Formats: sequence, C-alpha cells, structure tokens
Amino acid sequence: MANVTVIGAQWGDEGKGKIVDWLASRADAVVRFQGGHNAGHTLVVGEQVYKLSLLPSGIVTGTLSIIGNGVVLDPWALKAEIEKLTAQGVEINADNFAIADNCPLILPLHRDLDGLRETAAGAGKIGTTGRGIGPAYEDKVGRRAIRVCDLAHLDALDAQLDRLCAHHDALRAGFGQPPVDRAALLAELKDIAPYVLQFAQPVWKRLNAVRKAGARILFEGAQGVLLDVDHGTYPFVTSSNTVSGTAASGSGLGPASTGFVLGIVKAYTTRVGSGPFPTELADDVGQRLGERGHEFGTVTGRKRRCGWFDAVLTRQSCAISGVTGIALTKLDVLDGFDKVKICIGYRLNGKVLDYFPSHAADQANVEPIYEEMDGWQDTTAGARSWADLPAQAIKYIQRVQELIETPVALVSTSPEREDTILVRDPFVD
Repeated sequence: MANVTVIGAQWGDEGKGKIVDWLASRADAVVRFQGGHNAGHTLVVGEQVYKLSLLPSGIVTGTLSIIGNGVVLDPWALKAEIEKLTAQGVEINADNFAIADNCPLILPLHRDLDGLRETAAGAGKIGTTGRGIGPAYEDKVGRRAIRVCDLAHLDALDAQLDRLCAHHDALRAGFGQPPVDRAALLAELKDIAPYVLQFAQPVWKRLNAVRKAGARILFEGAQGVLLDVDHGTYPFVTSSNTVSGTAASGSGLGPASTGFVLGIVKAYTTRVGSGPFPTELADDVGQRLGERGHEFGTVTGRKRRCGWFDAVLTRQSCAISGVTGIALTKLDVLDGFDKVKICIGYRLNGKVLDYFPSHAADQANVEPIYEEMDGWQDTTAGARSWADLPAQAIKYIQRVQELIETPVALVSTSPEREDTILVRDPFVD
C-alpha cells in the first residue's frame, strides 16, 4: 500500500478538507507538514460541520494526527481549536495527536508585526491573514525562533530572548511601538507550556515506526502550489514551501515516503487576497461562480476572487509538485452554464506563452487565451459514478486532464464525504 501526499494545485481553497477527510478514514496517520493556522479546512460529516485551521483533518475520525516540524504553531490558537472540537464530541489526546518538539512557535509579537507591516504597506499589501505566519518563519530561518521543546526549558531562555527581542525591538521602534514586554511574554509561555508539552515528542521517530510497520501515512498540505514561496506568484505568496517535496523535510521522513501525490483542483479558479489572477472574472459570471461555490475563506471569511479554469497554471503546478493524479472538486458549480471556458495559454507583448512567467509585472500583464466548450444543464451534484454525470461534464473533465497533462484520480461532486467518483485509488500502488 502507498502513502499519499495531498496538496492544493491552485491558490488554495480547492476543497482539500473533504478529500483529506475521505482519505484519512483509510489512513493510519495524517501529518500536517507546513503552514500554520492561516490554512482552513471545512469537513462535512453527516450532520456535523467541522472547521479546522491547524489540526490535521484525520483528528475528526480518530486517526493518529501529527503536526510536523515544518508547521509554525500558535499554541493559543491550538488550544482554542482543540477546545472547540472537543465540544463537538471529537476526542483528542496524546494517543491520537502529537506535535513535533522542534516545531517553531508563533508568538504575540509575530502577530503584532504582521499587522503593522500590512497596515503600513498601503497599495503594496500582500493580503496576509495577519496571524503572524510570515514573521514566525522569518525568525525560524533567522535562527532566533522559540520552539516547542523550549517550553520545557523556559528558565534557560534568556539568550534566545535576547536574539529575538534585539530583532523585534528594532522593527517595533520603526513603527513607533514600544519594545517587547519580555516578562509578559515569558508569563504567557509559562501558562501555555504544560498544555502544549503533553503532545510534544520527536514525531520523526513515531512516524518512522509507523512507516516500518507498513501503515498508511497521509501527508496533508496547506494553501496551494501557486502560493509556494519559491514557485508561486511572488511576492503574493505564503511564507512556506507548499509543494509536495516539503512533506519530507516538514515531517522528518525521507522523500521516498511521500508516495502518491494527489493535487486538489477546482473545476474553476479562485484566489483570496492580492496578486495576479489571469482568468479572474469581475462580471456576472464571476459573481455566479462565487455565489454557487460559497466562496468565502474558512479562516478569514474573506470573499474569494473567481474565474475560469486555468489549465496553464494547473499544468505548471502539477509538474512542479510531481502530481500523480488530481482530485477535481466543485464540478457542480458549473452546472447550468450554456458555455464554459478554459484558459489554454497567455499572450504577453505579442508572444504566446504556455507557462506562467516569474516576474510580477509579466504575471499581471498576461492575457488569457480561452477555449470554449458547451456547458451542461443537468446537475452533477451528488454524483457517485460516471453514469451519473451529463455527457458534456465528462467531456469537460477529459479536456481538463488532457490540458494539464495529469490524469483525474477522483471527482468530488459535493461537500459530503461519500459524493465522490473514484477513478484511481491513491492508496493503492
């Protein structure tokens, strides 16, 4: 049996939560390997709706769920999310949940800096969630982060606090803010430390044991490839690598462990926040896509920008992340359109491109080249087999996989777990 790595192949918000939940019910461990509580997954299980932003989706089914070292962890957000899920009847304990002890922490000063920068940026805003993700990753790379394991040694934290505060006090002064209150920060850390430490351990060791036992591991990515700090629409990206290769470094397992790479792809395109979006529709069609798709961020509630499916971007994402097969979601949102369009290339300065350029100015100026297809009037919502789909919807799916040069592994036709058409089982080699 294979392990599976799930990533978003667009700008995030592709419906990964439902797919990960569906796969998690058949996995032995689920691992978050990057990002923070800026990610959002909505799970619909029967009558219950679970909204997750940090915890791996497997926790709802009682599957061993692990936050890997590639994640930046807000311990207070973690506690709040666990308490919320516990109130919904989800059992979370040290047997089914673990946090990497070398995981960096998001601190209140990171949230402060995130907000100050975005406010001061004006027209240059990146559109962050304001939750301190970027500043926390900066401190990790700058070798001044406080990590989960430090919570067990708070009395010996002076040297790290010196490095951390020397950096942040200078930045805060530039924004006219007072220095970091070290005593208050230390008091907050001492208060939250016992709660976090009950779950802390060297998760690479636990995962290695799981792998040696032949169990199935599901690696759960956050955001999407187009928000990758290297390969995305820089600088309008997140602060971590969102591609599948990060599952190895962000969990402590080697690259051979990532297995089947499943890219989650919407039947159209959306993005939240600022940045280029070639197929964006600022018209009635875009409004219709947003309303039918309920396009609001799980974490922020922000309205998502909507547009036609971009095969160029998705093909690029699949190539960069080594996607084995895609899960096509929200096909039902396209029900009832007389015509549907797919972007098959770009025009830029008189040239035709079959890729998305790296420079921000070029990204903003590309013009989409569309291929138009007949739509379908019958519903695809709730379909569980090809026979349930209108013929034209099947043609659309087939054209998508041709253009992105990646086969469809499954099709999701509603938020319900069972409304899924399985073409190829990711867990089977």
